[in-house]
Amino acid sequence: MTAEEFRITTLGKPLLDSPLKECAFIKEGSSVVYETDAAVLKEYVDRGEEIPAFEQAGPREKIFHDPAWSRAAILTAGGLCPGLNEVIKFLTLTLKQRYKVPVVYGIRYGYRGLNPAYGLSPLMLDEQVVDGIHEEGGSILGSSRGEESVEVCVDTLVRMNVNMLFCIGGDGTSRGAHAIAEEVKRRKLSISVIAIPKTIDNDISFIDTSFGFATAVLHAGKAVTGVHNEASGAYNGVGLVKVMGRDSGFIAASATMANPFVNYCLVPEVDFNLEEGEHALLPHLVERLNRRHHAVIMVAEGAGQKFFEEGKEMRDASGNILKKDIGLLLKERITRYCKEHNVEVSVKYFDLGYTIRSVQAEGSDAIFCGILAQNAVHAAMSGRTDMIMGHWAGKFTHVPITLATRARKKIQLDSPLWTSVKSITIF
Repeated sequence: MTAEEFRITTLGKPLLDSPLKECAFIKEGSSVVYETDAAVLKEYVDRGEEIPAFEQAGPREKIFHDPAWSRAAILTAGGLCPGLNEVIKFLTLTLKQRYKVPVVYGIRYGYRGLNPAYGLSPLMLDEQVVDGIHEEGGSILGSSRGEESVEVCVDTLVRMNVNMLFCIGGDGTSRGAHAIAEEVKRRKLSISVIAIPKTIDNDISFIDTSFGFATAVLHAGKAVTGVHNEASGAYNGVGLVKVMGRDSGFIAASATMANPFVNYCLVPEVDFNLEEGEHALLPHLVERLNRRHHAVIMVAEGAGQKFFEEGKEMRDASGNILKKDIGLLLKERITRYCKEHNVEVSVKYFDLGYTIRSVQAEGSDAIFCGILAQNAVHAAMSGRTDMIMGHWAGKFTHVPITLATRARKKIQLDSPLWTSVKSITIF
């Protein structure tokens, strides 16, 4: 990694005094180092290289946009996630109450709302409109997948006199925000484009955690108790629970740690077999049933895709590969294997996918949403653009979109998380 890859784009030099009072301003140049290992940092110093570091987030004493002449727009895109309404609320309140921005638009159904062909009028956001939305799951703005013409989106922003756009979504949404920022730059416009990472899978790189993830783990962990009760309440009962995680198994692994009734945790990062060979699930499962007469299996949606016949690759409107249903396949294969080996079994299948992503954010997750949104507004007001709000080593950070979307974050198999999961599960 090089320090240049962490540089944040700005629209110009901030020359206006911030209207914020009694505020601990972040000094320009404040940073959060990416590497936390002292030995690695010493290597950069010994080579005479600049240490890669994130720009630290927070309010600046000087701002770029004049609040009185500003118009902001907020959109949510991609799948739902706990905390969307909390982020919308805190964006709106920070813009309206702290910076006194007169107009805040809520763009309906993601980037689709920036295309006039759909006829989707924006929602006017103010303190009254967002007053109680934090108690609701989902997004009051609606969401959608799919690409829209970047040129058309920017034309709409210009027509609406918007100079700050906040895009709440995953890596696809962030790439869309980057494309808009590039078009804005090409036209030499002064529009700040800020992405706010929303991924229930917690799979955006260079960000240690994203909003909604903790709430998803909380609800998945709670569900495991019921799954365990169902499994242990039947002779040779198997509780099979599937959670989201197309390419990364953070929810499955974290929920396993949150409620260690789970005996098997299956994630996309770890290969496994069903009947033969190393890490064969079904022989292990039968051995446990003969010994304990119940088991709980946690599986991420992207695990075990090799067990499906190759066919035409299907993608959703955002370009994500649609995974085959590993939960239903495991239910069928467990039942068949046990029958073939004269082992009685009762499989109870629970798909938690949509139920844990449509609830409101809770506890520290809700607090995280609020601070993240406030820092997004501070970044936009100071003229930052083409960046994603991040969090690293206990501090909120600015991350270039191109850096954050370079590759999906995955569980490192030598990490404390996965090592801990292995210590309490069969495999």
